[in-house]
Amino acid sequence: MVGCVADCVFCAVVAGSDSVDEVYSDSLTVAFLDHRPVFKGHVLVVPRAHVVTLMDLPAADVGPYFSVVRRLSGAVQAGLGAQGTFVALNNTVSQSVPHLHTHVVPRTKGDGLRGFFWPRTKYASEDEAAGYADRIRSAMPPA
Repeated sequence: MVGCVADCVFCAVVAGSDSVDEVYSDSLTVAFLDHRPVFKGHVLVVPRAHVVTLMDLPAADVGPYFSVVRRLSGAVQAGLGAQGTFVALNNTVSQSVPHLHTHVVPRTKGDGLRGFFWPRTKYASEDEAAGYADRIRSAMPPA
C-alpha cells in the first residue's frame, strides 16, 4: 500500500496533523465528521493508506473497509436518532479530495435531500460538532 501523500488533506487527518472530530479509527481506517456536512453528523470514512479510488484499494482491504462503513452507518442512525443513512462515494468525478472516502449521512423522512443535490450546512460551534461526534462514537457497535 502507498503511504501518506504530503499535500493530501485526508493524509493529514490520518497523520493527526489536521484537527477533526474523529468518531472511529483502527489499523485500516479513520472516520470523522465532515467539516461541511450535508446534515449534522455526516461522517467520512477514509483508508489510512493513500489510495485515490475504490479500484486502488487492495482487494483484501475492501471487506474490512466496508465493514467499518456498515458499522458506522448503524452508529450514525442509532447515535443521532436518524431514520436511516445515505452511504456514498465518488470515484474521480465529483471527488473533492483525491483520497478514497465514503460518506455516511444521517437521513430522516422529509429532510429535503433529493437525488444527488447535496446542500451543505455548518456546525454552530466546535462544541456542537464534538457533541455529534460523541453521540456517534458511543453508538458504534463492536467489530
